[in-house]
Amino acid sequence: MFTESEIMEIIRLLEECYPEPYCALEYNKDYELLFSARLAAQCTDARVNMITPTLFKRYPTLEMLADADVAELEKIIYPCGFYRTKARDIIAAASMLLSEFDGCVPDTIEELLRLPGVGRKTANLMLGDIHNKPAVVVDTHCIRLSNRIGLVSTKDPVKIETELREILPPSMSSDFCHRLVLHGRAVCTARNPICGECCISGLCKASAMNIDNKVL
Repeated sequence: MFTESEIMEIIRLLEECYPEPYCALEYNKDYELLFSARLAAQCTDARVNMITPTLFKRYPTLEMLADADVAELEKIIYPCGFYRTKARDIIAAASMLLSEFDGCVPDTIEELLRLPGVGRKTANLMLGDIHNKPAVVVDTHCIRLSNRIGLVSTKDPVKIETELREILPPSMSSDFCHRLVLHGRAVCTARNPICGECCISGLCKASAMNIDNKVL
């Protein structure tokens, strides 16, 4: 278990390495991030960013997305995988945003989870990045790094979210998760983590115990 001061030191060190945390998904409107996050399921952010300019040029408003022909939408988002389910979810979510939320992305996790295709990861992303509320976005990087570091000892996303909420300052939680993504891509990779270049290696459980990080 980490002490409060150790957790704050981990946060500080990651802040030094990644002073400008950000979401890799590109968007101009609030709902565009919502739909980009849906497309990113089982797909890379880079590939989604290649598709969304065409998507949002073809359907520049929520109304047009809600009225989109599903077959045409499927063709546009096909490279993102699971295109049939994602197309249906986007159309249904656009309709719900218009009919129940006046075209605005809701700002509570309960309301966000009502939207088709929206799970806790996406809901938390919207809370943190759109509404500037405390949020814990548990993606694959967060799962891997939080376990390696020793902040949690579970692979269950809901449990990880709950446990991280208990130890992270609410105002820092969203940025912390973004920094985990950046660190996971640059240094603490899944197969070959570069522990010698890790800014938090002195506090990392896996590094301290000389554990083979590939299996964590």
